[in-house]
Amino acid sequence: MELVLDRLTKQYSNKIAVDRVSARLKPGVIGLIGANGAGKTTLMRMICGILKPTGGTVTFKNGSQLDVSEEMYRDILGYLPQDFGYYPDFRGRDFLMYMAALKGLDKKTAKRKCDELLKIVNLENAADKKIKTYSGGMKQRLGIAQAVLNDPKILILDEPTAGLDLKERVRFRNLIAELGKDSIVILSTHIVSDVEHIADRILMMKDGQFIYDGECDEIGMDLEEFYLREFDREV
Repeated sequence: MELVLDRLTKQYSNKIAVDRVSARLKPGVIGLIGANGAGKTTLMRMICGILKPTGGTVTFKNGSQLDVSEEMYRDILGYLPQDFGYYPDFRGRDFLMYMAALKGLDKKTAKRKCDELLKIVNLENAADKKIKTYSGGMKQRLGIAQAVLNDPKILILDEPTAGLDLKERVRFRNLIAELGKDSIVILSTHIVSDVEHIADRILMMKDGQFIYDGECDEIGMDLEEFYLREFDREV
């Protein structure tokens, strides 16, 4: 199983947001780090098929090959954007059931998965409350739950621990690490410690390009210190 980015590019007028990036990603947790404006969100949106690249391709290989534009590609994708939209009058459980239906789960499977995930994200006691009454952290936990409803092979998480307290962050680091055993998980976050604890591989972006791509074990120093050192260098 492999996700292949080949010379992926996105240009807006005179600005190149993502500049010919290439990578071959295998199951595990990939930490995507970089400053605001580095191109991380644009890259993730292209991987999800939300944005059409100016150039290059995204393909998923698992026996056969799927292009990002194909319906079957979306069936194996889970995505939590940084600004996830909610229906405020939905109750938590109903929202997950609605998202499960959109993802093509049958009703029996959807109910089982929703109950299971509500427990995992610690929302089972708030499952029948309206989302507009949820705190920011609770909404983020619900967002993580909807992203993994369909047991995705590719999971894209943009700032998934934003708004969570330390205890919740640790819980979700453990959940993300577990998901990385069987899925390709791309985790973008400004909380470097979250990446350091669970990432198998680091992709560091600056000005639309990867300035570092390597295994965490190869860094040999504190990740935040390494990040600051590398980011100060010229691409």
